[in-house]
Amino acid sequence: MFDFRLKVFFTVAKRLNFTKASEELYITQPAVTKHIKEIEHYFKVKLFDRNGTKIKLTPAGETLLQYAEQVFAIYQNMEFELNAFTQNKSGAIRIGASTTVAQYLLPLILAAFHHKFGSVKVQLVTGNTEQIEQALQNKNIDLGIIEGRSRNTIFKYTPFVKDELVLVGKSGHPLSKKLSVKIEDIIKYSFLLREPGSGTLEVIAHALKQAGIKISDLNLEMQLDSSESIKMYLLNSEALAFLSIYSIFKELKNNECTVVDVKGLTVEREFNFIRTQGEGESLSDLFIKFALSYNFK
Repeated sequence: MFDFRLKVFFTVAKRLNFTKASEELYITQPAVTKHIKEIEHYFKVKLFDRNGTKIKLTPAGETLLQYAEQVFAIYQNMEFELNAFTQNKSGAIRIGASTTVAQYLLPLILAAFHHKFGSVKVQLVTGNTEQIEQALQNKNIDLGIIEGRSRNTIFKYTPFVKDELVLVGKSGHPLSKKLSVKIEDIIKYSFLLREPGSGTLEVIAHALKQAGIKISDLNLEMQLDSSESIKMYLLNSEALAFLSIYSIFKELKNNECTVVDVKGLTVEREFNFIRTQGEGESLSDLFIKFALSYNFK
């Protein structure tokens, strides 16, 4: 129902890559360029700055992206609400989620989902990414929510939300007084990490490798099996840890911990819904649509 040109712009703006956008939209790259030029001509503004093969949004592009996000959010909410009139859903759904999602994102969504679909019973189990994938494969759960994507072709994925893992120390930590630190400076301090098999650990290892150091270069103090355990330990030690920004909102507000900015290091990930291939229309689809329409603000 929405203008396809806006969807093209939105996809390019999110990927900052014309080739990837064309692949995602199943149209040619010249067609992508044509749609962008038509928008630029209509508004008489430049949306992207090009530097060789790289592109970035102009101020006008940033503004359009903000409005595009609002438009698509409204459309998604409208579609879900109108479809709900034709649905009389009941039954049970078993959801498995990695610990960060289960502790900090899902409770709000589950409460709102129960309010709207009270006849649907939800069971939530928590585990690391490896455990959730195994539970889905064994049919112990109907729907999973994990960090990233595995190479297992029996699964299909639906993007949920993006997250950033930030370097955290307790308030008053020696590094908290610095505006930013170099990547080589952090290996002088002790670290808390998640357990083997954790998607969080895999994301951290990949980001560190991109920045030029191995995760084995870190001075490991202890491995713990949840973000909450790491956070409570960290607040009572001089150790550092990479934690989801979602997990430390309260502690930052109460000035209990501090985020350490590391030059040249960004640790980002995407949470995905995960289902087995070939699954038809189900309560899983209903929950996914509801969760994607939920406003975290």
